[in-house]
Amino acid sequence: MLIEKLTHTIALPEGVSVDSSNPDVKVAGPRGELSRHFEHPSIKFKQEENQLQIIGNKLRKKEKALIGTWKAHLSNMVQGVNQGFLYEMKVVFAHFPMKVSVKGNTVSIANFLGEKATRTAAIAGDVKVNVKGDIVTIEGNDKECVGQTAGNLEKATTVKGRDTRVFQDGVYVISKGVAQ
Repeated sequence: MLIEKLTHTIALPEGVSVDSSNPDVKVAGPRGELSRHFEHPSIKFKQEENQLQIIGNKLRKKEKALIGTWKAHLSNMVQGVNQGFLYEMKVVFAHFPMKVSVKGNTVSIANFLGEKATRTAAIAGDVKVNVKGDIVTIEGNDKECVGQTAGNLEKATTVKGRDTRVFQDGVYVISKGVAQ
């Protein structure tokens, strides 16, 4: 089935600009700049006053899905440079007191389940990680990098070889939202 024309529109808030003249689309705003590569022969961008249109001509099912994916990516980029993204995580331990700290481009988790070795989680991209007590905040403009950093922290504290109903220690996401 061939769709003749499909258009998605993204509203651009005040202070956010988009450069879609080449396949590397750049979105700039008050919090910084993000860029991403978007290239397809039947999908084009059109910019008007305060909106960006993604226009596709003679699309098949996969290209129609691709336009929706691009719209989601661009909406996240616009929100990221305008407001940013914030994840809050909670350090949970019942058996051994865990110490979480940020060292350079990694997060160190010491004394997890009484282990002598320190576990580490990588910080993805340009993301700020703050540890205050048992709350870890992850803030950044790129939603994928913020989510990947949270995922790396959760994965680093995976309990193996023990009953997970008893040992529920770890670092878990408690809220996702907009940074201000």
